[in-house]
Amino acid sequence: MSETNPAAAEVAAPHRYTAAVAAEIEARWQDFWDAEGTYAAPNPKGDLAGDPELAAKPKKFIMDMFPYPSGAGLHVGHPLGYIATDVFARFQRMTGHNVLHTLGFDAFGLPAEQYAVQTGTHPRVSTEANIENMKVQLRRLGLGHDKRRSFATIDPDYYKWTQWIFLQIFNSWYDDEAKKARPIAELVAQFESGERAVPGHTRAWSELSAGERADVLGGYRLAYASDAPVNWCPGLGTVLANEEVTAEGRSERGNFPVFKAKLRQWNMRITAYADRLLDDLNELDWPEAIKLQQRNWIGRSEGARVDFPVDGERITVFTTRPDTLFGASYMVLAPEHPLVDKFTPDAWPEGTHDVWTGGHATPAAAVAAYRAQAASKSDVERQAEAKDKTGVFIGSYATNPVNGEQVPVFIADYVLMGYGTGAIMAVPCGDQRDFEFARAFELPITCIVEPTDGRGTDTSTWEDAFASYDAKIINSTAEGISLDGLGVAEAKARITEWLERSGVGEGTVNFRLRDWLFSRQRYWGEPFPIVYDEDGIAHPLPESMLPLELPEVEDYSPRTFDPDDADTEPETPLSRNEDWVNVTLDLGDGPKRYRRETNTMPNWAGSCWYELRYLDPHNSEQLVDPEIEQYWMGPREGQPHGGVDLYVGGAEHAVLHLLYARFWSKVLFDLGHVSSAEPFHKLFNQGMIQAYVYRDSRGIAVPAAEVEEHDGAYYYQGEKVSRLLGKMGKSLKNAVTPDEICAEYGADTLRLYEMAMGPLDVSRPWDTRAVVGQFRLLQRLWRNVVDESTGAVTVVDAEPDEDTLRALHKAIDGVRGDLEGMRFNTAIAKVTELNNHLTKAGGAVPRTVAESLVLMVAPLAPHIAEELWRKLGRDGSVVHQDFPVADPAYVVDETVTCVVQIKGKVKARLEVSPAISEEELEKVALSDEKVVAALDGAGIRKVIVRAPKLVNIVPA
Repeated sequence: MSETNPAAAEVAAPHRYTAAVAAEIEARWQDFWDAEGTYAAPNPKGDLAGDPELAAKPKKFIMDMFPYPSGAGLHVGHPLGYIATDVFARFQRMTGHNVLHTLGFDAFGLPAEQYAVQTGTHPRVSTEANIENMKVQLRRLGLGHDKRRSFATIDPDYYKWTQWIFLQIFNSWYDDEAKKARPIAELVAQFESGERAVPGHTRAWSELSAGERADVLGGYRLAYASDAPVNWCPGLGTVLANEEVTAEGRSERGNFPVFKAKLRQWNMRITAYADRLLDDLNELDWPEAIKLQQRNWIGRSEGARVDFPVDGERITVFTTRPDTLFGASYMVLAPEHPLVDKFTPDAWPEGTHDVWTGGHATPAAAVAAYRAQAASKSDVERQAEAKDKTGVFIGSYATNPVNGEQVPVFIADYVLMGYGTGAIMAVPCGDQRDFEFARAFELPITCIVEPTDGRGTDTSTWEDAFASYDAKIINSTAEGISLDGLGVAEAKARITEWLERSGVGEGTVNFRLRDWLFSRQRYWGEPFPIVYDEDGIAHPLPESMLPLELPEVEDYSPRTFDPDDADTEPETPLSRNEDWVNVTLDLGDGPKRYRRETNTMPNWAGSCWYELRYLDPHNSEQLVDPEIEQYWMGPREGQPHGGVDLYVGGAEHAVLHLLYARFWSKVLFDLGHVSSAEPFHKLFNQGMIQAYVYRDSRGIAVPAAEVEEHDGAYYYQGEKVSRLLGKMGKSLKNAVTPDEICAEYGADTLRLYEMAMGPLDVSRPWDTRAVVGQFRLLQRLWRNVVDESTGAVTVVDAEPDEDTLRALHKAIDGVRGDLEGMRFNTAIAKVTELNNHLTKAGGAVPRTVAESLVLMVAPLAPHIAEELWRKLGRDGSVVHQDFPVADPAYVVDETVTCVVQIKGKVKARLEVSPAISEEELEKVALSDEKVVAALDGAGIRKVIVRAPKLVNIVPA
């Protein structure tokens, strides 16, 4: 009756748990939590200080990755991580912790700006509207956030401190001896005193011009502007960081072509921290896959720096195989290498190979044409194993320092400025790309390792390179140095020592990591707190002038171009606001005219430090109060670098956000602003909720909700469509909103379903039809406490029977362990098992059992738990109640079944204590009537006992 006729069921059971009842309960308790400040986590001091007893408890700082407030709103895939952290946070509160759990909004960035360009709506207007909509959707889920701590990165009170941190980085340098950042003023003092020589100058610091000093300091600052190769995307009208360019050489957002260009941009010297970013991963509780991605991105490799002289100057290469120097028969520079112009002569040297010239009359013409060709390729395309190798001789020769041979210098697109020095020594006998290039350009191939595959040392017969780390070195002897007969490791050590002794190189470490491009030619981002004087020298704004707020502009869009037109340059929206750009300021030496920086910071800036703002969100005098930061994030046992206790988010942020945030934390730590050298101690990557995508014959997605299934095939409006499991999203027409599920079943059901779908770190398909299973669980829970006809509480003040006690305490023990380990799906299974036990047992549920069950459910389904807790006559909120503790005596089974075998055949089954000893079990087995009968007086040769479950008797 109740399943097939809901209307009749409501008449017969007016107090049944229905979607309408759930909605009323959930709205009421959400209001209660807000009014009572239930989730307010007290700081040890300051404006958010509260209950000292709660603040004295062990702390837990639990965070979700910043959401971006999209205009499309949430679908059911978005809250997966938010619900998980909420369940975990609630469990931690119930196990005696002061829990900080809140959520802000990462609100600068491209989507709002693009919407503004399309509609004329100011980005702030659309973004704030999206935030309010998202807050409504999140509130409906019953998330236990401390709302006093929430903010958006677009709040001037927030980005004041983003700008302040930028200035700390700008005003710092990395001291390689101290292995830490130090104020730039200390470096200036060293130059002034003569303690440190001024690089690139023979004059004293006091004799340098202001511009010369600025250039010197720019070579040290952790935030610096430079003319450098960048990823220029004409279709977006902005430059992009390497991490924002896809493997196909296109923009991650918009899928436009990306080209190499040279522009003056702001950079962060993250490379200074490469070793520390690598080493400190060891102490973090992160998934190994994420650590591996970070290690690969940082890309540490040991080798040697080698100088190849050219016309009184030098080309420096980095190589991991200095032992192969004798095999270097040519060199290659990246096409954009700054030395190319310097070493390109007016005419080809006499005897230049025709194949080296590319058919051009002069080296300059050849270089210019090849550079244009290379600029149209992405880094990935340039490094692809293309069949045809391309390049051009620049017209100069370098000297191999180990044997004095003259080697031609080429440019080729397979060498990048982004790795090493942008130059390589080519050893074609041991590297396949070098081998193919040498064959294409008729260059010599010298064999310097003894092949172990029988091919011999005559390279003219080789079909490919021979790369080996266990072969012996040959043909590698010159005056003062011989590597012949050595293995690779020994040869590396000997040649490195020779390079250092000869002054032509040294052992060194290289990193794949490049400095972080920190400029964007956009409007909707944090303005740089930098102005330029009439000589173009950059000056930081004083703290008193922060925040530097975004001005109003009529046109939000950067100037975009034909996506395929590489010969274009950025024009920023801010540059059109003359009154804002050109200003008179007094920076301490009287009023002067300045020009503001018209680039803005990338959208990553605000998310590099937001965990710190959650701690002390209203502090207008400091980034964060040191005592508060120490309380929530300081180092402690098991967390030597400090940081957030749990950080949950998608694995797609493995490199960009996490690496950038770690860098900012380390700079702030070095400068003494924070006690935590790492932002996030424990990281957990949740899986993805997927959904089926249905496409018609044109490949266009059709509304999933309107697709019908017939005989295993799928149809939309009578037309057969394909089905494939993929992402959920509005554009794919398969999005299900949490509002829909909440309206049909309630938020607690949605929470339970998302947590029950499978392990949290595994992606899983959404199935709306399966949601009802969790709704029925809550209905059975409700029925075990409330009479559906009268609304009366049905529990009794009676002792539970033995079976129920065992079921209860096993559930408590299992659920506690599962919640601690974030195994929410198995925790729900154990709650379901106990609930079903009570239902099958029949009769009224003992009060102690009902209360424990409600407390176990509370982290997972908080609204119904609050309601039932109150109906059970308990005061206050369930949020801060103690989580039940299992009695060990009831967790262990009272008896287990022991199998007794004779000659491998089962002769008896005994019910014994799980704690029975082997000696006692042997006695019990041998005295059993069935065993005695089966032996029939035969002697016993051996008894094998595996207590408590097996006894194996071997007759004589």
